[in-house]
Formats: sequence, structure tokens, C-alpha cells
Amino acid sequence: METRELRYFVAVAQERHFGRAAQRLGIAQPPLSRAIAQLERRLGVTLLERTSRAVTLTEAGAVLLREGRAALDAVEAAERRTRRAATGGPSLVLVTKAGASSELLAKLLDAYAAEPGAVAIDVQLCGVGEQEGLLRDGRADVALLHLPYDSAVGFDTEVLHTEGQVAVLPAGHPLTTRPHLTMAEVAAIPDLPMPRWPRRDGSYPDGPGPEVRDNAQLLQLIGLGRTTAVLPESVRASLQRDLATVPVPDAPTVTTLIAWPPHSRSRALAGLVLAATRL
Repeated sequence: METRELRYFVAVAQERHFGRAAQRLGIAQPPLSRAIAQLERRLGVTLLERTSRAVTLTEAGAVLLREGRAALDAVEAAERRTRRAATGGPSLVLVTKAGASSELLAKLLDAYAAEPGAVAIDVQLCGVGEQEGLLRDGRADVALLHLPYDSAVGFDTEVLHTEGQVAVLPAGHPLTTRPHLTMAEVAAIPDLPMPRWPRRDGSYPDGPGPEVRDNAQLLQLIGLGRTTAVLPESVRASLQRDLATVPVPDAPTVTTLIAWPPHSRSRALAGLVLAATRL
């Protein structure tokens, strides 16, 4: 298979429409249809079921969509890392969610900087769920991920920290006097609807809660009395006085991982991971 064919197929599979996929790719629809048909003939399988109203994936098509995206990410990663290798001295790009694991990140950077042979670390802060994509397509060399919210499938990882979660509420809210809350109680607070996070395609689910993209935005909205959230208990270290926390014992524990591509042979990356596991 050619990467061009994979890109064509992934576009159609994601759009579920040949016309929209052709527009996204900047090509005419007939050559796109011919390329997909040729790919199906070469593989000897049907990838897409076509009707006058819709395009749906077959089981084989769903497999190729998953594997094809991974292959295209690997190609992009190779291109980016090759260009970066030619632009100057060694460095590492570390990506993490804005506002998450701030204290751990600071300790990690200090510990690694003290190591012999440490290289420059470019820290990039991103929105919720974006670290995985940045790591897969080569825009980052290493990431801090948080289970169960992020996916670590396909990465090498080391566990750095496991913690419980707390409900973050506006200071002075009646529920801040409670010794603890349950997940069901937090979700049912009438004057503080739960926030809505973006899906992977950028759209938001329906609901009364406000749309949020990062922790900084979320905490400001909580302080304004517009929403609440259940977050890792380490968030307490960065809260302003207009916010309060209550433990939520039945919330899933959050595990912070350091993750990197399994094929990496970077000595600098190995040094960073070693410094992280020593903390």
C-alpha cells in the first residue's frame, strides 16, 4: 500500500462521505473513488459499503482505519524527527496537559537537569487528550499521561504516581462542609452542572454544563459558580482561594505515566525516564 492510498482511505472513512473527503483532500471525487476501488482490489476485501445516502465501514475497513492511522502517524513522526535532528543540538519535547501534574513536572525537570549529559527540554502544554496524538505523530518525544483518561496503548511507559480524586467546588458552596462526596452526588448538584469536554473530533456532547478545553478554563468557571469537576487530588496545590475540594472516595484512581514511542533509541530520553523513575 502507498501512503497516498492510506490517506485517501482514512479521509473517506472518517468523513463517511466521498464528496466531503475529496474536498478535505483537495482533489476531485472521481479519482478518489478510483483510488479506493483500486485499494480494495489489491487487498482483496471490501472496505466500504456504499449506498446513495451513506458510506459505512466493513469490519475489514474498521481494521484498516485503525492500522492506517497508526501507520500515517509513524510516517509523520519519522519526517518530523528527521528534520529536528538536523536543526541543531539534541533536545527533547515533553508534552503534558496544561494544569496537570504541575508539581511532579517541576520536580522531574529539576531532577533531570542535574543529571550529567542532560539536554534541553521543550515543555509543551496542551488541551485534554491531546498528548497521545502529539506523541504518536512525532511532535513530541515523551509525554505525561493520566490513566484512565488518556490511552497508553502502543507506548512504552513507567508509572510515576497514583492518587485519588476530589470534587472541586466554589468556596462557600454548602457541599464544601461535607467530609466526602460520591460520584453520583457530584453529578447531581443542581446548580453546578458537570463540564463538557471535547470529543476527539472537536465536537462537544450535549448537556447543560459549560464547554471547556483545559484545566485553567475549568478552574476559572468553577470559581465563578458555573460548574464543578472531579480531578486528581494533586490539583489542590495549585488552587486559588475561591475554590475548595472534597474527597470523592468512589472516583477511579488516577495513575500518572511517563510514555514514549517503543522504537526510540534516544539516550537523552532514556536519561529523562530514569530521572522520572527515581523521583
